[in-house]
This record gives sequence, C-alpha cells and structure tokens, in this order.
Amino acid sequence: MGFLINAESNLKVDIQDVLFWMDAIRNSNDQYRTLESFWKGQVNSKIWLIENIEAYCRRDKLRIVIHGGWNGVLASLLFNSRLDISHITSVDIDPNCEETAHTVNKRQEMQGRFTAVTADMCEYEYDADIVINTSVEHITSAQYRQWLKNVPDDALIATQSNNYFELDEHINCHKTLEEFIGASQIKKIYTGDSLKLPKYTRFMLIGKKK
Repeated sequence: MGFLINAESNLKVDIQDVLFWMDAIRNSNDQYRTLESFWKGQVNSKIWLIENIEAYCRRDKLRIVIHGGWNGVLASLLFNSRLDISHITSVDIDPNCEETAHTVNKRQEMQGRFTAVTADMCEYEYDADIVINTSVEHITSAQYRQWLKNVPDDALIATQSNNYFELDEHINCHKTLEEFIGASQIKKIYTGDSLKLPKYTRFMLIGKKK
C-alpha cells in the first residue's frame, strides 16, 4: 500500500516508510528542524530531481551517494521511485542528521541498502553511479569546486542551488540558472532547469564532468 505524495508526479511512498518518517519527527531533539525536511518546497524540489534522474539512468543496482543528505528524506523518496537501487549513502557534515536519516530510511537500513554517515563532502572518497548534491547554497564556491573535483568521472551528477539569498546559512546562492551553470564544472549537461517556488527559484543541473 502506498501514499500518494504528489498528484502531478504520481510518486507513491510505501506507507511503512511514512510511519518511519513520523518516528523520526517524534524522536528528534529538534522536531521543528526535522519537520523542515518535509516542507512543500523541499519535497517538491526532490521529486523534481528524481523525475529528471529517472529519464537518464535506467541501469540496475544503482549505487547513489547524496551529499548534504540532511535528514534522509531525498534518500527515502529515491527508494520509492522507479530506480533500481542497490544502496544509498547519505552524507552530511552535521552529526545530528545521522540518527534521524537512519530512522527515516529504517526499512532500507535493515535491508542493508542505506547508510548515513557524518563526513565533509569535500574530503569524501567513493565510487558511485549517481552523485547528488542539493545543498550548493550551503557551501562556499571553493568547497563546491573541491566537491566536484572528487566526484567520479563516470558518475551521473545531479546538483541544485537557488536564489534564496535571505537566509544567513545560504552562502553560495546564484541569481540565475546561467550563473549556476557558469559556476559549475559539468562539461556534459543533460538537464539545466529552474523550478519556481513560492519564496525562491531552485536551479538544477544533471550531467557528467567529462
């Protein structure tokens, strides 16, 4: 049995995963901060990303690494997508995210398909089929370049930023999609697009480094 999370995309989430989402919120030391992971703009941005990735990646047994994985909501939505996923690693520098992300993805963790780790994305070494970073606005331009340098050459990259300059923690926003493209080192861009949300516009690039 599934829970229809977005009528336009027809993305259905297994109700058992939704129950673990509720556990994660209830058990969190900062419930409001955890609830932010489920705000409409956050979820719609993630669904938008997933729909675009599905168009470019039909391989079986995908290994995915998410940087700036936060509370693991994107990982959970990916597990409920049409992608054939063998494992997702959710990486975040904030140690408070690790336990919450494991609870949000508890079913997949018990299956050995999900891991949340506390690490610096700029120092992370790995092998993956898909590498995702939806938190570019939270890192400096230098950190973004270093992160891109470490991404495996053959991995599909999906990265997002926005023009929401009003938040103090947003230290690397971009005014336009073109500006975001110029700041990136993605040579083969399959998708460059914008999503208009009530308070800001989110930008997305999907492609490969070479």
